[in-house]
Amino acid sequence: MIKFLDIQKITASFEPELSAAVKRVIKSGWFLLGEEVNNFEKKYAEFTGTKHCIGVANGLDALRIILSSYIELGIMNEGDEVIVPANTYIASILAITDNRLKPVFAEPSFSTYNLDISLIESHITLRTRAIMVVHLYGQACWPAGLLEIAEKYNLIVIEDNAQAAGACTDTSGRTGSLGNAAGHSFYPGKNLGALGDGGAITTDDDDLASIARSIANYGSTRKYVHDYQGLNSRLDEIQAAVLSLKLPRLDSDNQRRREIAQYYLENIKNPEIILPPLLHSPTSAINFSHIWHLFVIRHPQRDRLQQYLADQGIQTLIHYPVPPHKQIAYQEYNDLLLPVTEKIHREVLSLPISPVMSDNEVEVVVRAVNSFRL
Repeated sequence: MIKFLDIQKITASFEPELSAAVKRVIKSGWFLLGEEVNNFEKKYAEFTGTKHCIGVANGLDALRIILSSYIELGIMNEGDEVIVPANTYIASILAITDNRLKPVFAEPSFSTYNLDISLIESHITLRTRAIMVVHLYGQACWPAGLLEIAEKYNLIVIEDNAQAAGACTDTSGRTGSLGNAAGHSFYPGKNLGALGDGGAITTDDDDLASIARSIANYGSTRKYVHDYQGLNSRLDEIQAAVLSLKLPRLDSDNQRRREIAQYYLENIKNPEIILPPLLHSPTSAINFSHIWHLFVIRHPQRDRLQQYLADQGIQTLIHYPVPPHKQIAYQEYNDLLLPVTEKIHREVLSLPISPVMSDNEVEVVVRAVNSFRL
C-alpha cells in the first residue's frame, strides 16, 4: 500500500531528536506559555519575514482571532463582508461567520484554483472590509493587482496560509508576510506539522498582534484582568518544541515535494487526466511559489479513478468533495450558482505526495494513473 501521507515515516525521520524534544518539555514541568512557545514564535516570525508571530491552538482559531482583532480595532463591525474564494476549506468560512461577518463567495480561476483576481471588484460593496486569500494546495495566491484593489477600496488583506508554509512569491516574500495578517495551521498532515493541533498568526501590525495575543488568552493582558471577550486558544509547549525542531528542514522537505510534483507533471500522460494548473510554465513545479502540500488532478469520473487506484494499492484523498456553499451548515447559501467551484469539487483527486515518498513509489503512482481508462 502506498499511503497518501505516511505520518509514521515522517515522524520517524525526525528521531531521536523529536522524542528528546518532547522529553525535554515533560522534564521541565512547564506546558503552556513558556520558553518553547517563545522560541518557536521568534523562529517562525523570522522564517516568514514578519515582526510578530502568535502561537494559537489551530488554524481556524488563527483566522477567527485575526477577524475578532479587527473588530476590536473598529476596522470591522458585525454584518461587514469578507470576500473569500468559494472553493476553500470550510474553516475559512467558519472564521468569518463565527465573528458575525458575511462571507462573499468569489469563484476561483481554472488556471490556478486560487481566487480569480478579475472577479474581486464585482463583489465589492459598501460593507466590504476585507479580502481573504487562500494559498490553496500550497500555491501562493498573490495575483498582480490585488494590493491595488485593496488600497483603492481601503480593504484589509488576510492570508489563509494553512496549506502553504514556506511558499514564496517572486518579489514579495514568503506567504504569511504578504497581507495585513495571516493564519497558519500546523495540523499533523501539513508540510510543517505538529503532533496534534496547532496554529499561528503572523503580522507586522503591532496593535493587531497585541490584541490577538490577548484574545487567544481569554482576552487577558495580565492574569485575571480581561480586556476582551477572548478565547482559550494557545499553542502548547510540546507542539512548539516539535515545530521548532521541524522548521529548519521545511525548505528541503518542500523541495522534495517539488521534485515529486515535477515527475508527476512530466510523466503522467493519461489524456483523461487534468494536471494541476500552474502560475509559471514549464518549470513551475520547481518554482518556489508552490510547496505542493497537495498534488491535485481532475477527472470527470473522479470516484471511479479513486477506486481504481485503491485497487492498485494507492491511497488517494479528495480535497474537498463538497464546497462550503453546498454544506448543510450553510443552507442560506445552498442556492448559489458557482459553476467553476462546483466543477472543481466534483472532479478533484489528490495523489500521494510527501518528502518521504521513494522514487519507486512515485513511479508506481504514475504507471497506475496512466493505465486508467473508462
